[in-house]
Amino acid sequence: MILTVTPNPSLDRTYEVRALKRGEVIRADTERMDPGGKGVNVSRAVAAAGRRTVAVLPLGGAPGALVAELLDAQGIEVASVPVAGATRSNIALAEEDGRLTKINAPGPELSAAEQALLLVTVREHSRDADWIACCGSLPRGLAPSWYADVVTEAHAGGARIALDTSGPALLEALRARPDVVKPNAEELAEAVGRPLATVGDAVKAAEELREMGARAVLASLGADGQLLVEDAGAWFGSARVDTVRSNVGAGDSSLAGFLIAGGSGPGALASAVAHGAAAVRLPGSVMPSPADLDPAAVMVTADIPVDRVLGVPVS
Repeated sequence: MILTVTPNPSLDRTYEVRALKRGEVIRADTERMDPGGKGVNVSRAVAAAGRRTVAVLPLGGAPGALVAELLDAQGIEVASVPVAGATRSNIALAEEDGRLTKINAPGPELSAAEQALLLVTVREHSRDADWIACCGSLPRGLAPSWYADVVTEAHAGGARIALDTSGPALLEALRARPDVVKPNAEELAEAVGRPLATVGDAVKAAEELREMGARAVLASLGADGQLLVEDAGAWFGSARVDTVRSNVGAGDSSLAGFLIAGGSGPGALASAVAHGAAAVRLPGSVMPSPADLDPAAVMVTADIPVDRVLGVPVS
């Protein structure tokens, strides 16, 4: 079982538009409404693969009730923590050329009692978990050290933990030695405090995160591919993608694929790449099923192209 923890979930509305023009009335071609949040998306991808998952979520108001209803319809067990504030609603505008504009609301502020109940709920459901995936930003009220506390408790209970967050929350959690962290290129550059121009720069940054405490680093480099750096070695993976419809949740789908395949080694990286590539070919934040995957399009190698310039250098 894969337990996911999303401290700041959302109700996501995605609109496909031909082009985004400021100051004009834009008519959407399609509209989708999905339960959102990085951990929620991991659970959705795990469930789409036919695996059991439990999603721990603080939920409040009508948007929170709708998130729970949508997840239940997808066969996902929800461990809900009631909160007074309403769950946030986010908007994504996907253009025909693949560009995505997102508007993310801040979300509710959790009281001290709600924070304590959230941690207790994670503890209660972690006993049966093979992996715990803690994902996304922290809501107002939670200290940057909150993820570090979850990592410590997870290890004390014998579970492995994957972490997908950024900024102070990531840096604080590294000291607790999470089993794997999954930054994207921008988050990786932010964590080491310098720009990344090549794949080799990303490898060096991943090694620095391991020196800071991460046992393994799964780094998403967008269209350039993915890196896995761990004790057993380092690998680079990429996949051919002909058409990009939406990259919402692609990184979360990658993390799900990685954990489903065991969470270490080149085979898990190949699964991560396949899931991420499948996700960008789907509308909105739809998570891929096994039928959407194209393993033949995936390439994984230990011969990392360190001199390859990143398509969009990260500052």
